Amino acid sequence: MSETTVETGEKPTFYLTEDHHPENSTNLGFWLYLMSDCLIFAVLFATHAVLGRNYAAGPSPADLFDLPLVAVNTAMLLFSSITYGFAMLQMERNAKAETLFWLGVTGIFGAIFLALELYEFYHLIHEGAGPTRSAFLSSFFTLVGTHGLHVTFGIIWLITLMAQVSRHGLIPENRRRLMCLSMFWHFLDVVWIGVFSFVYLMGVL
Repeated sequence: MSETTVETGEKPTFYLTEDHHPENSTNLGFWLYLMSDCLIFAVLFATHAVLGRNYAAGPSPADLFDLPLVAVNTAMLLFSSITYGFAMLQMERNAKAETLFWLGVTGIFGAIFLALELYEFYHLIHEGAGPTRSAFLSSFFTLVGTHGLHVTFGIIWLITLMAQVSRHGLIPENRRRLMCLSMFWHFLDVVWIGVFSFVYLMGVL
């Protein structure tokens, strides 16, 4: 590690001339975070597997779930993953305006996904199938709601990064942040595919 000294008249002052941010440290740290998130969702999936048949004489998944609506919701999140990929391609071309455009489209798809999920929750609660109705519904609301919170935080992060890119451009720091959000967003897609298959499809079928 190289150091440079500056004479201040009293004693030498040392400062580093190298980058304080080690290469790839952010990616490694973010992968560790995603692994911890995997554990959280694994616990929630396991809990639903245990409690998912405990209806307490209440409605079952076949009585509650609207699969066409859930399929549309799933398509919204999958489209958002594709558009985020387009944003990353434009970032590699150093095209700031195009990157912001595709990030904006991604945010719109994510917002539609959240709106449909909130509508589903509202409808279920209005029908008397709230999270306190049965163990099945408690595990369902916890799992799906936790995923929805992640998407909400992802959209807030996305908006923040759009403001940063708009102000500072595609500087190395913003590129690194966009890459981390890309991993997070695709991770949420993978988790939702598990939710759609395990909770909705298997629950109805």
